[in-house]
Amino acid sequence: MASTVSFSPTNVQMLQGRSGHGHSAFGSCFAVPRAGPRLRSTAVRVSSEQEAAAAVRAPSGRSFEECEADAVAGKFPAPPPLVRPKAPEGTPEIRPLDMTKRPRRNRKSPALRAAFQETSISPANFVLPLFIHEGEDDAPIGAMPGCYRLGWRHGLLDEVYKARDVGVNSFVLFPKVPDALKTPTGDEAYNDNGLVPRTIRLLKDKFPDIVIYTDVALDPYSSDGHDGIVREDGVIMNDETVYQLCKQAVSQARAGADVVSPSDMMDGRVGALRAALDAEGFHDVSIMSYTAKYASSFYGPFREALDSNPRFGDKKTYQMNPANYREALIETAADEAEGADILLVKPGLPYLDVIRLLRDNSALPIAAYQVSGEYSMIKAGGALGMIDEQKVMMESLMCLRRAGADIILTYFARQAAGVLCGMGSK
Repeated sequence: MASTVSFSPTNVQMLQGRSGHGHSAFGSCFAVPRAGPRLRSTAVRVSSEQEAAAAVRAPSGRSFEECEADAVAGKFPAPPPLVRPKAPEGTPEIRPLDMTKRPRRNRKSPALRAAFQETSISPANFVLPLFIHEGEDDAPIGAMPGCYRLGWRHGLLDEVYKARDVGVNSFVLFPKVPDALKTPTGDEAYNDNGLVPRTIRLLKDKFPDIVIYTDVALDPYSSDGHDGIVREDGVIMNDETVYQLCKQAVSQARAGADVVSPSDMMDGRVGALRAALDAEGFHDVSIMSYTAKYASSFYGPFREALDSNPRFGDKKTYQMNPANYREALIETAADEAEGADILLVKPGLPYLDVIRLLRDNSALPIAAYQVSGEYSMIKAGGALGMIDEQKVMMESLMCLRRAGADIILTYFARQAAGVLCGMGSK
């Protein structure tokens, strides 16, 4: 039965078809449709597929049957000559360097760069810090564009929903406690009906599969703004503070927290928390210790978010000296021995060497906190057009991973996860 193949006069010579054996040829040979729609242009009527194939020839003028016969016989046309791209005029003509190893070979294409990438990052590596307060409305934080004090009943749930939509399933809670509830001993920290326990119960009810980290420290609850109880001479009391922290951690675990995170830097608190949790039957609640938390100037925007600046002095008697490196090993050994499950370094990017130090000296998971000051600087640089915010954001997070962080606490979590999911910067 005859078939109709339509051609326009300009592409008769360019169109190539199937061989008589029905196999698609390679290179310059393309399939000819057996029956296409009738066009108003000139139609060529042929009596069979063989005639159609014979009517279309390769650019050399030979039929495809002839080309295929040569291929079967091992007769192949000479490849086109290799043409090297020209260098710009004025480029010196030199003898190539005598090098057996050229690392750039493994960077020459996107596919090769992806194949040999040593460090990867995904939304599963992110923990999103969330600021919560008793109010109904979300209050923007001036020093942290894009961050809010979230109303614990509504805005918080919306933020968690959006984060989960791009693959972020871990969250850490930081409360803005009303001043009227703050006391020198921070008793509100272990109120089972306080803001944090209520929020944990709500989140676990709405999203039972998420991972909830909590902050264990007295500064949000202290009328003095310090992480511990302050003696009349200004000394931060260690053991008495640890006693309060144990009650706080148990209260959070009772509400459903998955990981309690002592950020106070009191001595011995990890062991005491482990004993207190175990005594109450919370053997499965993990401890993420702020192992190397430095007395850093990068925390400024965070303290604005929670209104938790110390009322006097500073935190240098309990947080680490930014000049110290080896001291982190002392804290690492102590936290491991006392039963920590995760070790955290804070801040992140300015302390990459400390992250690597912990990674090389511990088999425990390592966390890094990309703190508020780091976030705000990247946001400000992007807003002023000085940097590409998205690219710097992703590079900074990759650097934290490369240094050895398994998880990263970052305010960029949802935005970065959107980029990784191909949804852009959300």
